[in-house]
Amino acid sequence: MSQYADLLYEVSGHVATITLNRPERLNAISGPMLSSISQVFRDADADRDVRVIILTGAGRGFCAGLDLKDLTAGGGIGGGNGAGLPARFDLAGSPPMVLHSTDKPVICALNGAAAGYGLDIALGCDMRIASTKGKLAAIPAKRGILPESGGTWLLPRLIGWAKASELVFKGKVLNAEESLEWGLVNAVVEPDELMAVAREWAEEIAANAPLAVQATKRMMRLGLEETFEANVHHVYLQLLPLFATEDFKEGVKSFIEKRPAKFEGR
Repeated sequence: MSQYADLLYEVSGHVATITLNRPERLNAISGPMLSSISQVFRDADADRDVRVIILTGAGRGFCAGLDLKDLTAGGGIGGGNGAGLPARFDLAGSPPMVLHSTDKPVICALNGAAAGYGLDIALGCDMRIASTKGKLAAIPAKRGILPESGGTWLLPRLIGWAKASELVFKGKVLNAEESLEWGLVNAVVEPDELMAVAREWAEEIAANAPLAVQATKRMMRLGLEETFEANVHHVYLQLLPLFATEDFKEGVKSFIEKRPAKFEGR
């Protein structure tokens, strides 16, 4: 039995694959899944053997969002205190926050529809490769809520204020090709090619120096909130320890010897 509720987790060749595994509910997220998703990302980020993470869904959907059926029945996200809301919700440990702070690159293999919370999780990944059956459903306003798990922060940064406003205020649903046109996915492939292409991208990233890739992601993340001058200084301070790594020596040596580098993450 998996240690993660309703998730599948596999590590192979420096690539971790996380699969949301409630296909009968279009991978809608139950209460137990929230803590499991956070934990699996923490574990993957801490595993030195993992260099890239792929996130996907089982069945025909990526993630339908929070499980509203469980919620209204009192057994889901907010059940148990009579008010329909949790007495305390650990936002710092919630999946969007943990995903945002993950240093390993994360590729979303968008196999089907991502709606609500599922949309925010997909947008929180670094890259998105969509199946032709993939969809991004920005529909919270049609349910009387808002993109509560990072969408309001992510969307204006990904596609600009005007396009983000159009998407969420109208409650639009974008198919895979439209998502590509809007700049919300990196590529669109046939369904039977999705995981192979995601794996190919992951392995290409994993072949690079992992410490350098992770440092680059951290600096890009900080750069979203910093001035140019502050980021330049932070990048310089991050560069100094990289000069002392075995991977830096291997990178220089492989360049001189005109051969592929073999990085060890040290």
